Amino acid sequence: MRGRSEQPDRRATRSYSTSPGVGRSIRKDFDLAGSRTKVAEGRPGLTGSGSSPTMSIQAMAMELTVLPRRAPQRRLPSWLKRPLPSGDFTHTVNVVGESGVATVCQEARCPNLSECWSKRHATFMILGDKCTRRCHYCAVETARPDPPQVDEPARLATAVAKLQLRHVVVTAVARDDLDDEGAGHFANCVRAIHDACPTTTVEVLPADFHARRECIEALCDAAPELYNHNLEMVERLTPQFRPQGKYRRSLDVLRIAKAIAPRILTKSGLMVGLGEATDELHRAFDDLRAVNCDVLTIGQYLQPTLDGHAPVAKFYTPEEFDRLGEQARSLGFLSVASGPFVRSSYNAADVFEESRRRLASTL
Repeated sequence: MRGRSEQPDRRATRSYSTSPGVGRSIRKDFDLAGSRTKVAEGRPGLTGSGSSPTMSIQAMAMELTVLPRRAPQRRLPSWLKRPLPSGDFTHTVNVVGESGVATVCQEARCPNLSECWSKRHATFMILGDKCTRRCHYCAVETARPDPPQVDEPARLATAVAKLQLRHVVVTAVARDDLDDEGAGHFANCVRAIHDACPTTTVEVLPADFHARRECIEALCDAAPELYNHNLEMVERLTPQFRPQGKYRRSLDVLRIAKAIAPRILTKSGLMVGLGEATDELHRAFDDLRAVNCDVLTIGQYLQPTLDGHAPVAKFYTPEEFDRLGEQARSLGFLSVASGPFVRSSYNAADVFEESRRRLASTL
């Protein structure tokens, strides 16, 4: 905070900043500001069988160290605060750790991690935790990926079963290094989940596969219930923040998926706060409806790190999100989720079920 001493504040509080790029950061294996959450072996409350969720939360809270900011930073608005973990958070930590499968919750520093994991909701990220692309808003590491792990589909399916998920979102890093860009492995993961958990619906969130029809078809052949691919931002900003992606190519992905499998719902997400204008967002909504996209999510961009990512140009108010949602709904999307903390997989089960109900009512 401006004008105040930079001495460390050792007190843990009941709310925390959702972005390490703004305000104070919190260090240790469980990072409430959004950095990676690692399963700490041998640490009380994180791995111990028989330990209660309450004890786990207390153990984690005792280890929080609030560090001084390196420089005065812009304050987060009052509505951008998140609760501490509760409920089944520890169970989710243990299941994810045992599975050995990465989660986008951790790797992308999602601000909703504590809320979702407390409900046993986790978004799994297959094909490793290293991406072949570098987007200037994303916290996932860019590096040469490891080879796909043959047993990953089985481990993923086991984790989904242990969490008793009625709906699961599976995403992946971009794998431009593979001949099929990971489409075959992705399809194997979907089939493994369906085999192990017949009542669980699967939402896939792949990279763009360069809009290659054969890759999209391979994934659609595994019969996911929902095909999600994010447009991410308005067209004007895409070259600046997403240099290896293309706005029109992402629209092509959604168009091709719907053409291959008309019964599969399609979904896309947009971030706001990167410098877009309202009319550009409305144009993006129109573009998505033009390719028969069924579901839309709109959420606030939050800077993952101070030095390596694009700064936030604007924090939208909840009222502005409401207006964007109303505009999008007027275009005929089956479901629109619009709010500061909305992400592609946030409350995905509820969004999917709402979309399916509305679709059924139109038939």
